[in-house]
Amino acid sequence: MAGIRKLAGQTFWYGLSSIAGRFLNYLLTPLLTTVFATAEYGKISTLFTLAAFLNIIYTYGFETSYFRFASLEPENKVYSTCSTSLLFSTALFTAVLLLFSEHIALFLELPEHPEYIRWVIWIVALDTMAVMPFSKLRFAGRPRKYAFIKIASIAINIGLVVFFLVICKNAYESRQNNLWAILYYPAIGPGYVILANLIASAVTLLLLFNEWTGFTLRLNFSFWKRLFRYSWPLTIVGFGGMINETIDRFMILKLYPGSSEQAFSQSGIYSANYKLAVIIVLFIQAFRLGAEPFFFRQAVSENPQRVYARVMKFFVIACCFCFLMVTLFLGIWKYFMGTKHPEYYTGLKVVPILMTAKIFLGIYYNLSVWYKIKEQNLTGAAITLGGAFITLLINFLFIPVWGYMACALATLCCYTFMMVMSYRLGQKYYPVPYPRKKILAYIGVCLILFGLHQAFIQLISQQWLHHAFGLILLFLFTWLVISVEKKELASLPLIGKLIALTNR
Repeated sequence: MAGIRKLAGQTFWYGLSSIAGRFLNYLLTPLLTTVFATAEYGKISTLFTLAAFLNIIYTYGFETSYFRFASLEPENKVYSTCSTSLLFSTALFTAVLLLFSEHIALFLELPEHPEYIRWVIWIVALDTMAVMPFSKLRFAGRPRKYAFIKIASIAINIGLVVFFLVICKNAYESRQNNLWAILYYPAIGPGYVILANLIASAVTLLLLFNEWTGFTLRLNFSFWKRLFRYSWPLTIVGFGGMINETIDRFMILKLYPGSSEQAFSQSGIYSANYKLAVIIVLFIQAFRLGAEPFFFRQAVSENPQRVYARVMKFFVIACCFCFLMVTLFLGIWKYFMGTKHPEYYTGLKVVPILMTAKIFLGIYYNLSVWYKIKEQNLTGAAITLGGAFITLLINFLFIPVWGYMACALATLCCYTFMMVMSYRLGQKYYPVPYPRKKILAYIGVCLILFGLHQAFIQLISQQWLHHAFGLILLFLFTWLVISVEKKELASLPLIGKLIALTNR
């Protein structure tokens, strides 16, 4: 249990940076959906989707290679080799992409704004240079500094977005004769969101100066080949993951039977509602940041499979709470998309589907420990590519018919397939005694409670009663978890004290 408590502590700090930072960033949604109509918001989403794809190519799995080999070889040797490799490859990739930036803008149906593409490329380059310094902080067990820099970066990003789109924009539109009005150019439009991100990425690299400069510029080719042999299948995993996560934005743009503006509008509605799944997404991200080095360290301990099984159970319970906290109160959460453009609310129906898919994705991340530890990364790549094929097929067939609803269903089918395949293969090559019946029961109860809430909404029109019934259902699930897991929960520091108080 001590190992799980340590993982929980690190997850708290990584979660603080991820959840607090991303949630603050998420609070920009009302501003962006107020300033920009659905089509303009769709353009922003498409540009950040491009950045997500480029991040996979730029880093080519060396972050995970560092965690794997830093436990087997001198840490400085691994760090210097990974950092040197990323430095040279980033310079090469950036030069090539900048050369073709206008062609990329044309493909994304943004021919009037090739500068958007160039700014995105520079963001990816700067973020790649920060990958190894952040990894070093994680490996060294310094989550506080990690959290501080992440939150500072996001705070700068948010501050600049508000500065450009509120202060400068208002000064320009009210014809004020000051510096703020001069700094605003209406033609840039959504590009101010990209510019803010670019400046924040540059500041982040400056804050990581000690870690970034703390490597020797060297490249032992034979050792580099060992690292790359381990990492390149993970690049396929990452690229397949990005296909599963974001390719639908591009496919809507190309397959939706309407104009470019209508397609961008569909993408904007889908992307805004996608962010309502942010709680599970952020929890999964925070968990992964702490779990990846934790799993590798546990692999050399006695009976690590027992630890992995317990981690999985509590992870699923946490995800179920996240699901219920959002889906039972969608009538409240929808206002995070603002009120000026109510057309965003038409996409609320995809939120429960996406959140269920995210639970399955989180389970898959837990299950994937087996192929990383057994160095069967090609198997992981094959599973991810299978999921990517499902994503592409469903989107290709049904986006012309169902629009963004096809994207949500494709995401669910994809992650269901990946979860099931990883479980079956993992139990064959690296058996872990996962409490399968309990996990399925928690997910099943969670979905049943959501179904009951939806039925209640159809019968009762008063919205305050919807929220009251949602609180009752959330309490019932909490009571169920405490009743079933009382013995294990009692050993946790904070929760154990609360349980002891209730027993008096």
